[in-house]
Amino acid sequence: MVRTWQPERDRRVVLVLDSSRVAAARVDDVPRLDSAMEAALLLTALAARAGDRVDVVAGDRRVRTRLRLVGSRDATSRLEDALTGLQPEIAEADWAALAGAVQSLGRQRALVVLLTPLEPSAVEEGLLPVLPVLVAHHRVLLASVRDPELERMAAAREGLDEVYAAAAAEQTLARRRATADLLETLGVDVIDVPAESLPPALADHYLALKARGLL
Repeated sequence: MVRTWQPERDRRVVLVLDSSRVAAARVDDVPRLDSAMEAALLLTALAARAGDRVDVVAGDRRVRTRLRLVGSRDATSRLEDALTGLQPEIAEADWAALAGAVQSLGRQRALVVLLTPLEPSAVEEGLLPVLPVLVAHHRVLLASVRDPELERMAAAREGLDEVYAAAAAEQTLARRRATADLLETLGVDVIDVPAESLPPALADHYLALKARGLL
């Protein structure tokens, strides 16, 4: 007798793309939103191939895109078309509206992926108040693009100006670590990596959750 194991299918994945002012910041001359969209496309392709259902919400001070890809064989191309005109808005994200859009898609447990920068002030003031509702019903993951320039600045200490810049960079990095620790305490998984690493890191995390039966 041979026992064969395969991951459960028909799970839910909800992608939330933050198109607010923090997503407009450029990392290595590429807007954070572009890197988030690349990660969303890769995860959509993986989830659709694995037989999971994908929903997408994108927005800033209002919801810009709401897309259901249930049973769609062309999920990736549909998502790419839907995101073509999405541009960062120089405004704060209305996380209450975005969380409400997630809840309106259904109450079945899902992996909710928040593609938003791990910027302490934006997270603490806008995202934290809505997290308890999301975490109570879903597995929540925050996926962020980290600027490697911060590490480079923190390591450079050859002159007085560089020492001051390094101190500021260290303070910024410490705040980001503290914010990530707070999110994890609340039950949120956190991925904070450079832009080129975000799509594979998010894909690996999704596959690991599937393998452990945590979706």
